[in-house]
Amino acid sequence: MGDTPSPDRAAPAGGFAAAGYGQGRIGFGRRPAVLVVDFQRSFTDKAYPMGRSGHVDQAVENTARLLAVARAQGLPVATCSVGWGSRRDMGYWKVSSVYQDMFYGDAGMELDPRVADPSDFHFIKGAPSIFFGTPLQTFLVRQCVDTVIVTGCTTSGCVRASIVDAFSYGYRVIVPEPCCGDQELGAHQANLADVGRRYADVVGLDEVLAAIKGEQQTNA
Repeated sequence: MGDTPSPDRAAPAGGFAAAGYGQGRIGFGRRPAVLVVDFQRSFTDKAYPMGRSGHVDQAVENTARLLAVARAQGLPVATCSVGWGSRRDMGYWKVSSVYQDMFYGDAGMELDPRVADPSDFHFIKGAPSIFFGTPLQTFLVRQCVDTVIVTGCTTSGCVRASIVDAFSYGYRVIVPEPCCGDQELGAHQANLADVGRRYADVVGLDEVLAAIKGEQQTNA
């Protein structure tokens, strides 16, 4: 027997692009909102095991820049922290750090002061997606939002889950790459590449700032 595979067992040809993935742009609609996922002290403060990522820290700085412009333009902003009342409220996490300092009243649940503002719509979630079991959808409908700009951490976990749910609810999804952070750059890049060919426009921060300032044409 030789090593040449039979035709029915040959390696698949093509790839994502050949199959039609990543075609075109979604673009902004008429009314965007900024979603900030889990930029809380547990993920941004070096005193916590998950808070020592320089990549996440830089994403917080970039998101603060975005939020300053969004608030000045009067755009809705929704922020969340993840946490639980007790271990009975939690899913079957395989991340040991979530069992520390992420219960109601813990300092780890406080938003990073660089992104916190009392005018924003803030709530607590108990699962990866910012949409799952939260009042976010009602808030966005009341604000007549058709486009969500997703920021936060971590890209491969709660940010990705939030992107998929935003898409499923029918929103245009925009992801400013510099405003998302993860524990490892490779995971960040791989996950944004994947959602970028399926569900969202993954773009630079300057492009988003231009759009919300009205310097870029939107899609009706």
